[in-house]
Amino acid sequence: MGAAGSKLEKALGDQFPEGERYFGLENFGNTCYCNSVLQALYFCVPFREQLLDYYGNNKSLADSEENLLTCLADLFSQISSQKKKTGVIAPKRFVQRLKKQNELFRSYMHQDAHEFLNFLLNELVDILEKEDQAAKNDEETSPPSEKAANGPKNGLSNGAKKEPLVTWVHKNFQGILTNETRCLQCETVTARDETFFDLSLDIEQNSSITSCLKNFSSTETLNAEDKFFCDKCCSLQEAQKRMKIKKPPHILVIHLKRFKYIEQLGRYKKLSYRVVFPLELKLSDTVEEADIEYSLFAVVVHVGSGPNHGHYVSLVKSHNHWLFFDDENVEMIDESAVQTFFGSSQEYSSNTDHGYILFYESIANRN
Repeated sequence: MGAAGSKLEKALGDQFPEGERYFGLENFGNTCYCNSVLQALYFCVPFREQLLDYYGNNKSLADSEENLLTCLADLFSQISSQKKKTGVIAPKRFVQRLKKQNELFRSYMHQDAHEFLNFLLNELVDILEKEDQAAKNDEETSPPSEKAANGPKNGLSNGAKKEPLVTWVHKNFQGILTNETRCLQCETVTARDETFFDLSLDIEQNSSITSCLKNFSSTETLNAEDKFFCDKCCSLQEAQKRMKIKKPPHILVIHLKRFKYIEQLGRYKKLSYRVVFPLELKLSDTVEEADIEYSLFAVVVHVGSGPNHGHYVSLVKSHNHWLFFDDENVEMIDESAVQTFFGSSQEYSSNTDHGYILFYESIANRN
């Protein structure tokens, strides 16, 4: 990418951000699903900084035991420490580890970028939780002199429930949804919380993210064979159910459900619907009722007309510039070009480049 790299440097000129690196990623045979998500995560600055901090503090761990977390940290460290400002890096070690870890990604078939993102974030959390548990076990087996005089720091008395570990992955991506069900007989509301790393939204033709989120939080009536068992009434009752965001995440990841199973066809079909995603998003319909403001910083785009073939690229906002990452190639694009990835307002269109995963950062979360 020598020529393309220098072209990008020329395009940015004096505006090239101090200390920033823009590197394309080599494709190892249909690994664009991986490259596009890695670029989005690299330019998720709080996540990148915390990952590099972790790497700096756990260098010995990285040398002794390779896992997906150490491979990702090593890749991000390689990119950020390059002497050149632009170029191409081969994420070979990371891809090899990914294939070793999960057979789903072993073939050279077209993979799903959303499945990969989901797997990666959950895998990182698992590794951090295991490390934390191993460290606690080491503390417990250390000689008495090394233990604090007042007993273990996280000692829980009276059989108190152990709090789940909140890692820096959780702090960035985790939000909480609350599932409210109101019995229409006695008006009792039952609420159940669940955590999420991303929101998967159903989409409609000529819609927007705001309308998709409204549909996500809309009230659904449970009746006929779908009646709800109310504990207070001790019987099946008609009820109203709705989903609300109780705790919005710092980084809001929205997955547009562009691949839909069509019964009559007996297969998945790609929905090329036009769904407008704004550069600035107000998240209402939260439990607190307060609007949370988010700013778009990355989009993973699916290119192609079907679910089983195609290509992934990503758009990234870095230091107020928009960049287009297509495996090894990186180029600057105008902010107005982002809207060309909303989708098609007609079913049959030559434009097959559609926004698939959106990454928003809470404006309040920025330094």
